[in-house]
Amino acid sequence: MDKKKVCVSWSGGRDSSLMLYRLLNDPGFEVSCLMTTVNEDTGKVMMHDIPYELLKDQAKSLGIPLRPIWLGSDPANEEYESRMQQAVEELIEDGIALMAFGDLFLEDIRKYREKNLEGTGLSPIFPLWGLTSADSSQAFLDAGFNAAVVCVDGSQLDPSFTGASYTAEFLDSLPEGVDPCGENGEFHTFVYDGPIFKEPVDFRFGSSYVKDGRFWYADILPSMEG
Repeated sequence: MDKKKVCVSWSGGRDSSLMLYRLLNDPGFEVSCLMTTVNEDTGKVMMHDIPYELLKDQAKSLGIPLRPIWLGSDPANEEYESRMQQAVEELIEDGIALMAFGDLFLEDIRKYREKNLEGTGLSPIFPLWGLTSADSSQAFLDAGFNAAVVCVDGSQLDPSFTGASYTAEFLDSLPEGVDPCGENGEFHTFVYDGPIFKEPVDFRFGSSYVKDGRFWYADILPSMEG
């Protein structure tokens, strides 16, 4: 059976790592690359604020090529659509037919992604779709992944959770109503080790900071030794 080439929408966090884990263990797929939108002004992943250097370290440890899409801090629709179209065309030229997303259950986000790829020749797939957040979070821990919470939405979760390790104890400590996968944007993570990594990604924490008076970040930086 011929494997279908797939590009993974990569944030560097929990959901995309579990999705990649599943794809790599599925004989029907060949993961060709990781694609991430990166802020060209800050050099960090959009929303997660993971430095591009750490993203490259992840990709190196995974052994999978990284394809960044560079965008301004507040790109106009025309700029965004143009750069995304160019990226999609390059994927298709390389024989890639599928784009994988790590969404679990948010219908509006799934429809948005499907609409954006409609007619491009690239089809979206959702390897984690239908998993409950409880099952997804447990599968992530059972597989042996290690992650750190790098961003907390202070309007949904106390900022003291910023910088925490994503563990069973962390999940047990979450207030009622907070999704254990952060699916509603309560928090974002950086995955630095697990069964798909050849070696752990070295990093350190700098000073924390706040954006828009709402989003609290544990400044995550490449290891000084690296």
